[in-house]
Amino acid sequence: MRCPKCGCQEDKVVDSRSSREGAIIRRRRECLGCQYRYTTYEQIEHENLLVVKRDGRREEFSREKLLSGLKKACQKRPISPKVIEEVVDKIATEISEQFEREVPGGEIGERVMRELRLLDEVAYVRFASVYRRFQEATEFVKEVSRLGANP
Repeated sequence: MRCPKCGCQEDKVVDSRSSREGAIIRRRRECLGCQYRYTTYEQIEHENLLVVKRDGRREEFSREKLLSGLKKACQKRPISPKVIEEVVDKIATEISEQFEREVPGGEIGERVMRELRLLDEVAYVRFASVYRRFQEATEFVKEVSRLGANP
């Protein structure tokens, strides 16, 4: 690991802790060159999991893309970044356990909608409007009505 302050590649790990229910390891490091302390995070890389898009294209699963979509849906809502990260971890873990090589994009979208529905109704409707490609205001009304009907 390269020191962010001086660029030295020699360091020592001062402290290691499990984070996010064991999904990530947080390490406190100290540069042996300048004694600057910094934090790194280590997590399992989900390699070779491809997402099959609606049009049949395949692209590599991106945790960052999932996180970005959730952040947009939760923008200006009372949801902490930590909770959003936990939702991303949960969905990424579920799909990597259930699917070996390919996962339908719809499977990811439905899981996101399920989690957002439990988390925040406004974020849920925002995500649903993009995911389900709402074209008219009546589609928003129908989705909100479904929320009220199915608590």
